[in-house]
Amino acid sequence: MAYSTNTPAGQSVQNILDSLPGLMAVAVVDIQSGMALASHSNTPNLNPETAAAYNTEVVKQKQKAMTALKLTGEKIDDILISLTNQLHLLNITEDGKKFIYLVVNSRDTNLAIARDVCRQAAEVLK
Repeated sequence: MAYSTNTPAGQSVQNILDSLPGLMAVAVVDIQSGMALASHSNTPNLNPETAAAYNTEVVKQKQKAMTALKLTGEKIDDILISLTNQLHLLNITEDGKKFIYLVVNSRDTNLAIARDVCRQAAEVLK
């Protein structure tokens, strides 16, 4: 367990764990630095801190693409990466400074529920 419930990031992780007990991994990530502010993994070979750094680049590249396409007035709500057996969801906070990285088994988790849980957990980060 790499979080404390005494911080907003840690509380968000705990809220997600309480709502999605079968998740594989979760992290709250600072977009500027790429550092996980809080994280947890139920899967020994899935390191959410390492994934945080790489997924920060995914978010930054999408932001650059939106700028290049002149998509003014738009913001990223979330980014979904569907793998064979996993869903990786990047839910960006309202202020655009952090994102929640969530990994779930695609067969065991409803995507709409996972998105809703992430949105609710992001409210704690305001």
